[in-house]
Order: sequence, then C-alpha cells, then structure tokens
Amino acid sequence: MATAIEYFKLLPKTNCKDCGQPTCLAFAMLLANQKAKLEDCPHVSGEAVEAMKESSAPPVNTVKVGTGENAVAMGGENVLYRHERRFENPIAYAVSVSDSWDAPRIAEAVAKAKSLAFDRVGMVFRLDLVSVSNDSGESDEFLAAVDAVLADWDLPIMFEINDVGVAEAALSRHAALKPLVYAGETADVEAFAKLATKHGCPLGIRAKGVEAAADAAEIAAKAGCKDLVLDLGASNLKECLEWQTIARRAAINRKFRPLGHPLMNRVGCGEYAVATAVLSTLKYGSLVVFDGLEPYEALPLFTLRQNIYTDPQVPIQVKQDLYPIGDPGPHSPIMFTTNFSLTYFTVRADIEKSKIPVWLQIVNTEGLSVLTAYSAGKFEPERVAAAFEESGVLDKSDGPVVVPGLVARMSGKLSEEIGRDVVVGTNESKDIPKHLREITS
Repeated sequence: MATAIEYFKLLPKTNCKDCGQPTCLAFAMLLANQKAKLEDCPHVSGEAVEAMKESSAPPVNTVKVGTGENAVAMGGENVLYRHERRFENPIAYAVSVSDSWDAPRIAEAVAKAKSLAFDRVGMVFRLDLVSVSNDSGESDEFLAAVDAVLADWDLPIMFEINDVGVAEAALSRHAALKPLVYAGETADVEAFAKLATKHGCPLGIRAKGVEAAADAAEIAAKAGCKDLVLDLGASNLKECLEWQTIARRAAINRKFRPLGHPLMNRVGCGEYAVATAVLSTLKYGSLVVFDGLEPYEALPLFTLRQNIYTDPQVPIQVKQDLYPIGDPGPHSPIMFTTNFSLTYFTVRADIEKSKIPVWLQIVNTEGLSVLTAYSAGKFEPERVAAAFEESGVLDKSDGPVVVPGLVARMSGKLSEEIGRDVVVGTNESKDIPKHLREITS
C-alpha cells in the first residue's frame, strides 16, 4: 500500500478543503489508512488517479470468478499475517466432475456438492465452485457436461481444459458466467491468455515451481491477461508450504508482480488432499480443487477457513431479527439481547433448555456483548424499541417483555418507549430456564 507521502505527491496541494479535510496532507493520511476514497478530492487529475490506483493496488491481485452476489473473490491481500490488518478474501473450495461421466452421475455429484452446506454460528458454510474437467478432449462432451452441471448449480463454475479449441467452444457459449478457465501444465499459456482476455474471463495456469509460474504469468500478462490464478504444481506438502510462502513473500515484501496473483492447488481426494487443503488454507492459498469431498472432511475444513478469515477486529454477528424459539404464541414471553454471536447462541441454548416457547428479539449492536454495547450507547431503550417496531413482535404477543438483568436500569425507559410493562430478567444466561418457569407459571 502507498504511504501518505506518496499520496500527497499526487494531490493538487491547494488545501482547498473541498474533500472535507483541512489540508491535502490530512487527506493523504486518510487515503493511506483506507479511510477515504480518491473520488473525495474533486480536483485530482486523471493521471494522478491512475497513478494512485496503481500504487494503492494490493500486492496480490484480486480475481473474481462468477457474477453477481454469488461471485467468488480471490486474492486482494496486503499482508503476510492476519494480525497485521486482516485477510481479505477467504480461500475457495471446489469439487470436480468429469465430462467422461454420464448425466446421472454428474447430477449426483452436483447434488452432493450442494449438500456440503452447514449452518454454524449464524453463518452458512458451503462449497464455492464446481469444476468441469475436459477428460474426453472433445468439445461436444465437455459442453454437454457443463449443461448437466448448470441444470442444478447456480454458483460459480470452473473449466479444466488443455485444448484451446475446446476452451473457445466453451467460452463462446458460457463466457457470460465468467468461469475460471484452468489450463494444465502442457497447455499453450499465450493462446489461453489471449482467449481469456477476449472473453473477459480469469485464467488459471499450472507450472512446476515458483520460477516457472512467474515466467508463465509474465507471458500471460504480455498477452493482455491480468486476472490470473497460479498453480505452482506442488507435489507434496513440503513443496506446497515452501512455494506458496515464497510466492506470497515475493508479492508482499518485494512487490514482485509476476507472483502477485491468487494461488491454487489441484488435489485429489482423501486424507492427503484434505491435508493439502488445510495447509493451503493456513498459508496463502486462494483455491483448492478436489476430486471429491465428504461431509466429515468439509465441515472442519470450512470451520478452519472461517477461523482464519474472520476479521480479528470485527466480532462475529448474527442478523437483527425476530427469532421464534419453540412455537411461541400470542401470550409467549418476549426476550431480547445483542447480536454478538456468542451471546445469541448462549441465550438461545438456555431458552431451549426451558422448553418454554419464546420470542427472541436480536438487536443490532455491531457485534458487541450486552454490557459493552450498553456502555457504548448501542443497546439503549430507543434502539430496542425500534427493533421491536421493525419486527412487529409486540403485535405478535402480549406476553411479558424480559429485560436482561445486566441492563436492568433500562427497564423504566423501555417501558415508556413501548407502552408495556417489562420484567427484569437474570444476570446469567444459565438462570434463564428457572426464570422463565417463574414468570409463565
């Protein structure tokens, strides 16, 4: 990332204050800390904008596969270690199907891929892509396999093709999907790069070793293709760790552009494949393609990914909403708490233990816990009342409204805001079952 001084040199230096800052230097400091946008300065020249974009571009290029809200972003990284800032784009996982399979087998594989989805701490973990491998070497078989996949798959897709002619046929029909085209080690890099550029699709390149990958990336760049994903061709865990670390360090520390691209691994299935995926998740991979993945392998892998790529500065949150627990009715208690995931799941579990149906209102406190949110002014009676109004819970039930015991002091003001009597609940979540039995008996 560019420094404040580097940004300052490109600014008009008029201190006009039109950006909202007192001086151009102050604005440059905000740019360096990613707290302002180039567009905030109405007087910056076009040449300076281009120079700023180049200097502020992440050392690892961002590549998007697919379109719309389901697109998968890879790369975009600025640091070697998460605690330095954060990691930007989680590693993607894909499973492969072969165009040598018949339609029922492909449909079965796609159904299994879709089933690899898990709800954990309010987040859905899932597979990101399906890859279609051109094992037949024929265009017709490949196109038929792609059609079979797309019949029941609406997430991004990847093409594994070594023949430029087959790739041209596939992209002529499906370029609008913006698939990742992955060319093997024996493929013509320049021809594939020109084809990917023509159709506006990202290109995956496999080369054996870091130097070979850098050379291939330079060939692709000269052919006009910048959206690259590099497979360094590691054949064991040692090579995977060493080569991916070398590539990331070269990109981050030395700003070596030929290696400043997302990294991928094409693995098989079973224990070694999962071990490679774990290593790649921990150390700088952006995509792993499996021949097969079982649910008992996928869940811990997806969980590891979430742990690594969760922003350490942002708490895990659940959505502000009304969550019915049990089968609450018009006289069921109404409870509320913050949207910090740990708080939500702890409270929910203890409500479920009571076997008493409850309307649980989650209030957006930006991921803060009860006392922290209250101290920060983000868990006030007015905000709780607004959440009640949004969900309509007070129209759904005339049952007691239970205020968390730790913020009992808000009970009077909340009662005024909602026009209902409230009950002070427990300080500890573990005491919720007993309290619910008392107020509903």
